[in-house]
Amino acid sequence: MISCFVIVQPSFYGTDNTLLLESLDQLAGNGRGVAVVDPRTASAKTLADFAARGIRGLRINLYSRLGDVAPLAQRLAPVADCARAAGWHVQVIAAIEILIENAELLLKTGVPIVIDHYGLHGKAPPESAKGRRLLELLAQPQVWTKLSAPYRNSDDPLKTQPNVAWLNAILAVAEDRCVWGSDWPHTPPHSAHLGPDVVLAYRELSYSALVDDFLSVVGSPQSAERIMRDNPIRLYDFPGVR
Repeated sequence: MISCFVIVQPSFYGTDNTLLLESLDQLAGNGRGVAVVDPRTASAKTLADFAARGIRGLRINLYSRLGDVAPLAQRLAPVADCARAAGWHVQVIAAIEILIENAELLLKTGVPIVIDHYGLHGKAPPESAKGRRLLELLAQPQVWTKLSAPYRNSDDPLKTQPNVAWLNAILAVAEDRCVWGSDWPHTPPHSAHLGPDVVLAYRELSYSALVDDFLSVVGSPQSAERIMRDNPIRLYDFPGVR
């Protein structure tokens, strides 16, 4: 049974977190959220209100074409400052090249960093130069990995099973800092994002298939329990969950 939920602000809503916050209010303490804010205008009062309603992280998106297109080096520090003041993490969605290029910056933020979608490794295998550098980053104690959206690392836009080599490589260095995510509602490929006025069909994917295909390759029930329950409790601050 699913009793706790984590909602991540979609890119197409920008910094308007209204629906996210209303959803957390409806969950009445059983939900946590990752918001998107403009650090230049996010007041301490606003962040305190967000925290009271379940926000536990801030998101930076360098993957889709929507929103702020400034490089990570310009965006990271101000967002990390907000997160640090609130005791939150920063979730980064960016391609492997951007992550390894900015690894030192990510490690200097002083806040937990959550790397989205397996690090968007694409076609790079774990044993490649890029792969090894990404794994070195993921092995650091303040870095977490979200194991979500295998289709975003595949030529198959409906792929539901993770790349087993990458999954095993990540778990070998950071099993205690991995969390699973559904990536619902499965938005179209980022390369197809043509602006807010262009309506595109979302991917038709089965939630149960995503769960089952992940569990089929994760390795053991103990690892699955850690990734899908114990680690998220710690990262998202779910008190008293048993």
